[in-house]
Amino acid sequence: MGFLELEHVYAGYAKGEPVLKDFSFSVEKGTLVSLLGPSGCGKTTALRTIAGFLSPFQGVIRLEGRDITALPPHKRNIGLVFQNYALFPHLTVFDNVAFGLRMRKVSQGDIKTRVRKALEITDLSGLENRLPSQLSGGQRQRVALSRALVIEPNLLLLDEPLSNLDAKLRVSMRAELSRIQKTLGITMIYVTHDQVEALSLSNEVVVMQGGRIEQRGAPREIYRRPATPFVAQFLGYDNRMLATLIKKTSSQWVLKTTVEELSLPVSEGGLATVEGRDSTSQIDSTFPKEGEEVEILFRPEDVRLSDVPSSLSVKVTVLFGTFMGKGIQYLVRKGEEEYTVLCTEGPSYEEGQTLYLQLDPHTLFVKRKEVVHA
Repeated sequence: MGFLELEHVYAGYAKGEPVLKDFSFSVEKGTLVSLLGPSGCGKTTALRTIAGFLSPFQGVIRLEGRDITALPPHKRNIGLVFQNYALFPHLTVFDNVAFGLRMRKVSQGDIKTRVRKALEITDLSGLENRLPSQLSGGQRQRVALSRALVIEPNLLLLDEPLSNLDAKLRVSMRAELSRIQKTLGITMIYVTHDQVEALSLSNEVVVMQGGRIEQRGAPREIYRRPATPFVAQFLGYDNRMLATLIKKTSSQWVLKTTVEELSLPVSEGGLATVEGRDSTSQIDSTFPKEGEEVEILFRPEDVRLSDVPSSLSVKVTVLFGTFMGKGIQYLVRKGEEEYTVLCTEGPSYEEGQTLYLQLDPHTLFVKRKEVVHA
């Protein structure tokens, strides 16, 4: 039994059109789980349903084995951190953090002790008397976090809490959240559309789309072995190469692009693999028959450019390169198709140069070609 359990939940804002559809989900105690997906996929709806702000049309929610489906939000002892901080501008840092305790009629002595402890955990000691307007964005976010932690919640929910911060602050706040979660051992559910946040913070990532779970697993598993075409494309498989499956055996699948013929080694279960690597590329479980068109998906960083062909390469022309700091990102063309390639080492290439795009079979995702209906 999980620490938090949602069983067959249907929830949303209009009963006839639920956002969450037969949504089942569990979280183990002391873990940080991210709900990851694009806007409108249902992740915030799931969070609001867990918090009690939305009542499910169907299904059951349990926390520590207790049915909380019909329990009002203030009786669930769940902490919340929002995207916009939601601080009271006229209250000091101390009073903002103490607000929830005062609403719970906690004694003044206990309030002082617990607020100071929460501020110490979030590295805000010495800022007790400042107003929110006198704080940086990162400090305001830590005040919001302190206010959620001070009530000693059974569960902490965070709804895109870092989206209003600049890039540098987001990195430092991710580290801070991870430190606090590990120090306190608190159970957290973190909602985000940012794959870097989800992968770097979480014990487990739940990828959502259309009110349902597409895949859940450890960050490395999600990143290296996407289970569906949607997960692959959402997690950075930005390049698409069209091909036709011309031969399919137990040991290899032969794919024909407009010019080249590519042979992918295949292991049991339809996974291409490379000896010595701990990850495998994913072949769509509903893979087409011989003669059908497919799409080969790959990330910009998982391929390389070379002036020498190989058995798993395609000829391309360099359109231009952009210096990215950590490397050069090239836009290359094969026929009517264009791909981006991130090169972090090796020589620089010139516009118009003919090269070979070297594919690595364990980093590819192969799926049926999408049919666009008029």
